[in-house]
Amino acid sequence: MSGKLLGIARKARPYAPMEELKRVGVSLDRGIVGDARGAAPGRQVTVIAKADWDAACGEHGKALPWTTRRANLFVDGLDGAKHVGARFKIGGVELEVCEETEPCSRMDAASQGLRAALAPDWRGGVSCKVLTPGDVAVGDPVVVVE
Repeated sequence: MSGKLLGIARKARPYAPMEELKRVGVSLDRGIVGDARGAAPGRQVTVIAKADWDAACGEHGKALPWTTRRANLFVDGLDGAKHVGARFKIGGVELEVCEETEPCSRMDAASQGLRAALAPDWRGGVSCKVLTPGDVAVGDPVVVVE
């Protein structure tokens, strides 16, 4: 399976607004460079798939920007990588899924009912650790490795 990186975002500190980027570094110890949560083991990088976001917004009845989810990477074509241990590459960066990213109360604060729309089928995305560092840029290929 292959796809494409559609968006990149980070937050400088918890609860800060999301900053969208065209390119960013991804490190072994900090995840997305400049992101407040990048040092958390097993949760260095959060990724949400376009198909899941579209399904959640459809069920929710509102078209919202993907950054509402507060994930780091927005990808098309992450089919087959929604389980613990799945690996995928974005450009030269390799990530391993550590857990489902559970939607939290921040989602309902952004739009009441969004949390429930994100809950089924890992729609809230995946939390990953970095296996191979490097840079990623919008438009980079996304390839499921395992």
